[in-house]
Amino acid sequence: MRRPRTSSLAPAAALAGTAANNAIAALCAVAISCAATSSALAQAVERFGNPARFAPQSGEALYADVCQGCHMPGGVGAVGAGAYPALARNPKLAASGYPLFMVINGRKGMPPFGKLLTDDQVAAVVNYIRTHFGNEFQGAVSAADAKAAR
Repeated sequence: MRRPRTSSLAPAAALAGTAANNAIAALCAVAISCAATSSALAQAVERFGNPARFAPQSGEALYADVCQGCHMPGGVGAVGAGAYPALARNPKLAASGYPLFMVINGRKGMPPFGKLLTDDQVAAVVNYIRTHFGNEFQGAVSAADAKAAR
């Protein structure tokens, strides 16, 4: 006498359900990953959409995107493949013409950023480094000052 096979279908159905759940979970993960990647790409395009210019306008954002890769967070500088001077408590920043010249024209290991930044951006980042990282230098620079320094 044979037994009915109904009991053997239950494990198969459970496995099919598990496979379906795994497939749904995988599709959800792919969708979330695509959404995150799309958001990150949109932010990158917004910040770096024009390869000839940097998009951020505030001194803090420009420092974070452009300067801190070498001068480090907090402006502490670094030594390694090259020497990157500290901007924190740097007396050379007291004279506004010095950081204007350096940002626009570069010198030694520092590349010139004059062609990549507008006059407003140059003024913003110079004012930022002169008033942060323990620097409290008076006399903000303007876009006109940056233009004259070119």
